[in-house]
Amino acid sequence: MDYRKSAKEILEAIGGKENLASAAHCSTRLRLIIGDNSKIDQETLENIDVVKGVFESAGQLQIIIGGGTVNKVYNEFIVLADIEGSSKDELKEAAAKKQNVFKRLIKTLGDVFVPILPAIVAGGLIMGIMEALNFMSSNGMLSLSTDGYVFTIFKLLSNAAFTFLPILIGYSATKVFGGNPYLGAVIGMFLIHPDLQNAWTISAGYERTFSIFGLYDVPMVGYQGHVIPIIIASFILAKLEKKLHKIVPDVIDMFVTPLVSLTITAFSVYTFIGPVFSAFENGLITGVQNLIMLPFGIGSFIMGGLYSTTVVGGIHHMYTVIDIGQLAKYGVTYWLPLASAANMAQGAACLAVAIKSKNNKMRSMAYPSALSCMLGITEPAIFGVNLRLIKPFIFGSIGGACGAMVCSILNLGATATGVTGIFAILLTLNHPVKYIISMSVAMAVAFVLTFLFGTNSSEIKNAKKSDKTEKSEELIDASV
Repeated sequence: MDYRKSAKEILEAIGGKENLASAAHCSTRLRLIIGDNSKIDQETLENIDVVKGVFESAGQLQIIIGGGTVNKVYNEFIVLADIEGSSKDELKEAAAKKQNVFKRLIKTLGDVFVPILPAIVAGGLIMGIMEALNFMSSNGMLSLSTDGYVFTIFKLLSNAAFTFLPILIGYSATKVFGGNPYLGAVIGMFLIHPDLQNAWTISAGYERTFSIFGLYDVPMVGYQGHVIPIIIASFILAKLEKKLHKIVPDVIDMFVTPLVSLTITAFSVYTFIGPVFSAFENGLITGVQNLIMLPFGIGSFIMGGLYSTTVVGGIHHMYTVIDIGQLAKYGVTYWLPLASAANMAQGAACLAVAIKSKNNKMRSMAYPSALSCMLGITEPAIFGVNLRLIKPFIFGSIGGACGAMVCSILNLGATATGVTGIFAILLTLNHPVKYIISMSVAMAVAFVLTFLFGTNSSEIKNAKKSDKTEKSEELIDASV
């Protein structure tokens, strides 16, 4: 393969080096920041032999090439474009500057929660396993002492991340906002201090309140299970700290800045931020839950059908707030199974395209994209195949709606977030059959509809002579 020729064709198709702001690559894709997207010749770009798919996500033009090849094309590409290569993180920052305020807010939420997700996933997996073992022990299926040392250690480990969640969020959010993450962790500790009344006991009434200038009373209660107040508090803390660093003399900066930052933030949280934003968060979580639990799964049907569209809009990262909020309030998230059904359905629609297609290039892209989608990485399937052909995307959305409706009817919840698709069954080990049924419905509806009515596009039906059958690549790398 002539990698230089392929790189030259890609550069010409995107409007030349004058239209290129920055470039990087991951294990399978060329990731570009484009100056003017209207100058891109999409059809020419998609028909380049080395290109398996093209889509735009998070402000980046992502060109699917495949592992082992993308780095060689990239090396030639940056020489021809006469630019220095960028890291993936640098490219993310450049892409973020092109986004509007709302999308930057969504990206910030993602940046806060992504580092925390491994702890949430690990705890949730352990919790799911423990609940499954407990169920089997209670019903005589397994002889197990649930009061033993090993079971107790795992039980403590399973809910540790959820118990001290404000500390994790405080650390991560303050770091994202440019402040000292350890001060953020202190604010998180402050919000769940053992001297405060535990939030889970307020149903019996508040034990202690303080009057604020005689205007209103503030209950001295912890913020266990809340997400939004600590994020807002971390933002204020970081901004205060950065401002104070600029105006406080260096000789006393080490003492004055953290003292003033923490003091102002702490009083702000309990006087205004906490009461207001905890009420907002409770309303949001309750509203989502009421929608999901509408009779006959109507609400979930609507949200399951719209979920993939929100992925296209790039706003799906904000759903982590809903997931974690539900986990804190209900012990499970009813949102994650809905999202998982939507992803599995899009994967099944993409698989139908792969099986029905006579176009070698389309098949080489659709097969690995379908697998990737079913493992939770949806962008290659959605942008590279389904949305490009339109009908598979629509039928995938219908399948997701049907699967989400079944999730609601079966009252399916997951013990953690961060994993969708095939491996999300590990988060529903207390109800694995319900998960299998829901995902099977989502996939069956999407696959059958796409296979019968969504594969009449000329891109699928016609095999071009110029097509070259290429080895399928598993596009499982994390998307931005």
